[in-house]
Amino acid sequence: MKFDPQKNHRRSIRLKGYNYAEPGAYFITICTYQRQCWFGDIRDDKIYLNQIGKIVAQEWINSGQIRPSLQLDQWVIMPNHVHGIVIITDTNTVGAHRHAPLPTPKNRSSKQSVIPPRKPRSLSSFVAGFKSAVTIRINTIRQTSNPPIWQRNYYESILREQDSLNTVRQYIINNPQQWKNDPENPLLDSNNQQFLIDLPF
Repeated sequence: MKFDPQKNHRRSIRLKGYNYAEPGAYFITICTYQRQCWFGDIRDDKIYLNQIGKIVAQEWINSGQIRPSLQLDQWVIMPNHVHGIVIITDTNTVGAHRHAPLPTPKNRSSKQSVIPPRKPRSLSSFVAGFKSAVTIRINTIRQTSNPPIWQRNYYESILREQDSLNTVRQYIINNPQQWKNDPENPLLDSNNQQFLIDLPF
C-alpha cells in the first residue's frame, strides 16, 4: 500500500515486534505539549523560527551529527511540531536485535516484570536524546520545567519504498504552505488554550 503522509503521520503505526534499530528510512513527527506554537510563525508560506525554534533546529542537527549510524534527510520545524526523515545506515554499530533483560535487583523478585532498555542507536534513542537536549536547554534558560516542552512519545512510519521516501520528502518541503489547513494548527481549534514560555530574549 502506497504511503500517504496526510493519513499516516498523525498516529503511531509502530509495528509489534519490529526492530526500530534496523537500517532503513523512518518518517517521524514530534509535537509540542498540547500543540503549543512555541517555535515560530508561518508567514507567506514560510517558517520563521524564533529563539526557541532555533534551539530546536540546533539540537536536531546536533542529534544527527553525534550519531554516526544515523543520517538526517529532509526535515522541517513547524510552529508546534517537527517533521523529519531519519535514516539508519550502519548495521555494524546497531548492536543486538533482541532486548537484553535488566539485571534483577537483590530486593526484587525475578518474577516481577521489568521494562526492557531502549535499544542503543535505535529510532527511539534518537528521539529521546533530541527531545531531552532541547528540554534541558530551554528549561535551563527559563528556570522551570512547567509547562513541559514536548508531547509524550512521537509518531513514526517506516518508508520501505523509494516512491514513499520521495513523497514524504515533498510533503515535508510543502508543510509550511499547508499550515492553514494542518490538523496540528491550533488556530483551527477554537477550544485550544495557549501557554506562554517566558524566556529572557
